Amino acid sequence: MSIRERLSGNEAVATAMKQINPDTVAAYPITPSTEVPQYFSNFVANGSVTTEFIPVESEHSAMSACIGAASAGGRVMSATSSQGLALMFEMLYIASGLRLPLTLICGNRALSAPLNIHNDHSDSMGVRDAGFIQLYCENNQEAYDNTIMAVKITERAKIPVMVCYDGFITSHSVENITLMENEEVKQFIGEYHPTEYLLDQNRNISVGPLAMQKDYFVYRKELADAMRKSKEIILDVSEEFYQITGRKYELFEEYQMEDAEIGVVVLNSTAGTAKDTVDKLRAQGIKAGLIKPRTFRPLPYIEITERLKHLKALAIMDKCDSVNGYAAPLFTELTSAMYTQNLHVPTINYIYGLGGCDVTTKDIESVYQNLTHIAKTQKIDRVTHYLGLEE
Repeated sequence: MSIRERLSGNEAVATAMKQINPDTVAAYPITPSTEVPQYFSNFVANGSVTTEFIPVESEHSAMSACIGAASAGGRVMSATSSQGLALMFEMLYIASGLRLPLTLICGNRALSAPLNIHNDHSDSMGVRDAGFIQLYCENNQEAYDNTIMAVKITERAKIPVMVCYDGFITSHSVENITLMENEEVKQFIGEYHPTEYLLDQNRNISVGPLAMQKDYFVYRKELADAMRKSKEIILDVSEEFYQITGRKYELFEEYQMEDAEIGVVVLNSTAGTAKDTVDKLRAQGIKAGLIKPRTFRPLPYIEITERLKHLKALAIMDKCDSVNGYAAPLFTELTSAMYTQNLHVPTINYIYGLGGCDVTTKDIESVYQNLTHIAKTQKIDRVTHYLGLEE
């Protein structure tokens, strides 16, 4: 039986962690993800979980402790944001390179400088090649659900998983959500039985040995292959979750795309704002649509490209910038896929919401207005736009 609750995104994620009851949680506080280990430490203190909670001295130490615990055969979780994720950078590559199952919660926040504690995606996009599966969440419900699914995904794929949701917008906003029963979560994730771990007395293994040139190359390709194959694992776990909860998750969500002539691709909470805009435009007879990727790693570029073929114009929106790059990450990767699939839809990039700048339905409507013009003329005056900073 499901449980109706009103929780912030951070509370929802901490509640999911309580129901998962991992062996180890190591974390260091940083806004806006601080509440996740704070709430969870209360669960440890009152005996709601049996987790070993490690309050470390930095985020680098937090991921180091997680790597040690996961290598020893534990079910492991952590949480961070922004500069904290940046400080973990070295250890993220070690966690993925060792193919360790662990779950990292990321409350997306802008990177300094200048100092800013509000939301954009520069932190998780900055580590997009670190070898972590990345799941993006539109709202509190998705943050809760993806946290639970992440545990099963990481243990099957043997790749660490990062669950990303927007700082403050999702992390601190209270919404009605539906929780699973504790026993349902326990049965869904099952008991963790690692196949290779340091404390296995019956099998000696080495963790993190030196790899010479060719061996290193082989290991990195194996990680890339595993990331590609993880799409099937994500879909299988999502289907199992659907059978229990009735909540359906794919690699990406399509909204009013079936007959759309103009479309937007956007991540996380802004997708909710864009859906409201699509509904408004549809009422006016404008055939607008939306695609919201759930996974950026692995990016379902072929699958998304297939859904874009009938469009007359497309905008790909990034809540981060690739300084002096041709365009931002989501745009660059999807348009590369479109090119190799011989798909030539006029496509522009919008950089939006940096440092937590508000993005309203009026802003999104201006994007669709631009697309309507491009669809009619089939001409692009400029590829990259900074939404809210220019007329």
